[in-house]
Amino acid sequence: MKQIIYNDYDELSERTAEMIASIISEKPDALLCFPAGETSVGTFEHLIELNKKAKISFKKCKIVGLDEWANIGEMKSENCFSFLKKHLFDHIDYSDENLCFFDGESPDLKYECIKSDIFIKKYGPIDMILLGAGMNGHLGLNEPGTAFDLYSHIVNLDDTTKTVGQKYFSGKVNLTSGVTLGLKYIMEAKTVILQLNGTRKAEVAKRLIETQVSPAFPASAIKSHLNSFLLLDRDAAKYL
Repeated sequence: MKQIIYNDYDELSERTAEMIASIISEKPDALLCFPAGETSVGTFEHLIELNKKAKISFKKCKIVGLDEWANIGEMKSENCFSFLKKHLFDHIDYSDENLCFFDGESPDLKYECIKSDIFIKKYGPIDMILLGAGMNGHLGLNEPGTAFDLYSHIVNLDDTTKTVGQKYFSGKVNLTSGVTLGLKYIMEAKTVILQLNGTRKAEVAKRLIETQVSPAFPASAIKSHLNSFLLLDRDAAKYL
């Protein structure tokens, strides 16, 4: 794992976008995976700008969903896919047929897992996966205690995730479960980028650096990945 500290959030976002743009330039039909999280929004803005300037194109890229809340009913209009649509897809030249995302409202979540597994098997391994880490160290919805050898799977949400996840919704939502790409996919990805920003993630960064690789802190998995990057701004790195 290579660790890089940037001066501020905008520099972190711009440099991350440049890394991703380089991967797309080298492989226009790359298989990409993006998170639905606040940290990634700045990176999306820079990717959108590069796309508008015709520096990169997403037209041939394959994009697979990282995770999705399950069974949130009327709040599904504010789910992970909707977040990515609002902050990224509505502004770039992607192709619908190249997307594969979990339907968290499906009555058959096992099928949703199989669908993503088939997509990744066809186009993978994942060329680039962008991640944020939760306050409990989760990657995607791989909660503390999740085995490292899982592909797509259904999860019961950790109490921390149930609480913190409320910030993504305009009203109270009953978060109990979800579906996610497993840590096995992250470890098999060609490039893994984990972003941490702001003082609220400083403890997460500290724990990531200090802890041994363990399912108790899922983010620690990337420490054993051969081409992983921990990108932080100075606020997130203040304890390092």
